[in-house]
Amino acid sequence: MGGRRVGRIAALALAALAAAAQQPPVFRVDVRLVRLLATVKDDYGRLVGSLAREDFTVFDNGVRQEIAVFERRTEQPLSVSILIDTSGSTAKELRYEVESVQRFLRALFREGNSQDAAALYSFNYEVTKRTPYTRQFAAFERALKSLKAEAGTSLYDAIYLASQEVRDRTGRHVIVVVTDGGDTTSVKTYHAALEEAQRADAVLYAILVMPITNDAGRNIGGENALIAMTSATGGRVFTPNLGAEMDAAFTEILSDLRTQYLIGYYPKNVPPSKNRFHRVEVKLSRPGLRVLTRSGYYGDAERVTLEEEGPKRTPTP
Repeated sequence: MGGRRVGRIAALALAALAAAAQQPPVFRVDVRLVRLLATVKDDYGRLVGSLAREDFTVFDNGVRQEIAVFERRTEQPLSVSILIDTSGSTAKELRYEVESVQRFLRALFREGNSQDAAALYSFNYEVTKRTPYTRQFAAFERALKSLKAEAGTSLYDAIYLASQEVRDRTGRHVIVVVTDGGDTTSVKTYHAALEEAQRADAVLYAILVMPITNDAGRNIGGENALIAMTSATGGRVFTPNLGAEMDAAFTEILSDLRTQYLIGYYPKNVPPSKNRFHRVEVKLSRPGLRVLTRSGYYGDAERVTLEEEGPKRTPTP
């Protein structure tokens, strides 16, 4: 009896091995999906939302890449972080800024993806998160009414924190900063804040309230820092006066977001780079157009697992 049982087990094992040998092996490989949000404008500054995949060419550290994902006027959900400067120098402008932010939020929630959400932060000598990501307008109204202007300007700390908190959210990441000048009290540096925004794949817009009328005068260095930071993430700086011009700036931001292209690729044959930062360049085949997108990404871009079957085997007769 024992000999028969052993023989039966051995036969079953051989049969299982033979079946496995006839099945193709599966290889699992981790690759990076790099996502780029791009805005295209013509020579007159008008948005162009009708381009096709073939109109774009992407280079990663100088090596041309194959576009694997393309969405025109993408409707992926938006996570918008709104950062309001409440330093002492904003006391006169704060009420007008709050009113413009309220109108922007109403427009954001009125149209677009039903999953769009926003979070509100204020910053002076410290950064305070006023609301989590939500679509509840009443929560923003309560938080905005409680803002008071005082003390310094921790702009870089605010961008750093907002970038960290938006990083793992699904869809598109946007940071809108409303400020009147440069950083004065941050612990984080300009480079640390920019790196965190790039790691979060966040597009940064800045509304730099003009003119700045406080006794300290305009902080030109701060303005230049914001211009460089927004450009590196695919956004831009607006310099409106209060009232209608500020509303127009928010309207332009919303138009950009509703006309964005989503471009994705899996990096191939890319040479190594310093600090793991990859320089990205997007070119257009049509003359007279310019594209706004981030300048690059760090090596830990979004990872996707691909499964691929190996060569099929033909059973031996």
